[in-house]
Amino acid sequence: MYNIVNEDDFKYVMQDVSRYYFGARLSYDEILRQEMAPFKFKTILERYLLKDIGGDTTLESHLYHLTEESFEARVYKQLKARVRVSQYKKNRTDLYQEKLYTINELATYTPEEKEQMGMIVRELVISKLALFAFSV
Repeated sequence: MYNIVNEDDFKYVMQDVSRYYFGARLSYDEILRQEMAPFKFKTILERYLLKDIGGDTTLESHLYHLTEESFEARVYKQLKARVRVSQYKKNRTDLYQEKLYTINELATYTPEEKEQMGMIVRELVISKLALFAFSV
């Protein structure tokens, strides 16, 4: 097991011109309390996602176990969500590389396959345009 010195470094909400970025260690309850999180995304969480998931669930855990058939995956697909992961690469020098997956791509892997790939979920990225177009 590894020791994380400062868990809060992985709990953030940021934005740029076209996207919102959520640190994967945030729980859904923490997102709802975040001032920087967009109101519409909070509403989507309350109305659609948190009916079947506990508020103490982290993005990291939920996205890691997401399946293609799940309703939550369909919601994230509508938001054009992508997930930034660190993935273990074995070659001459073993290292972690960052990769950005769509929800479709990420959900095709089982948690066991993700573990074999050395995948660590780091960040949820949501399109502002898709959030704007999402009908609540």
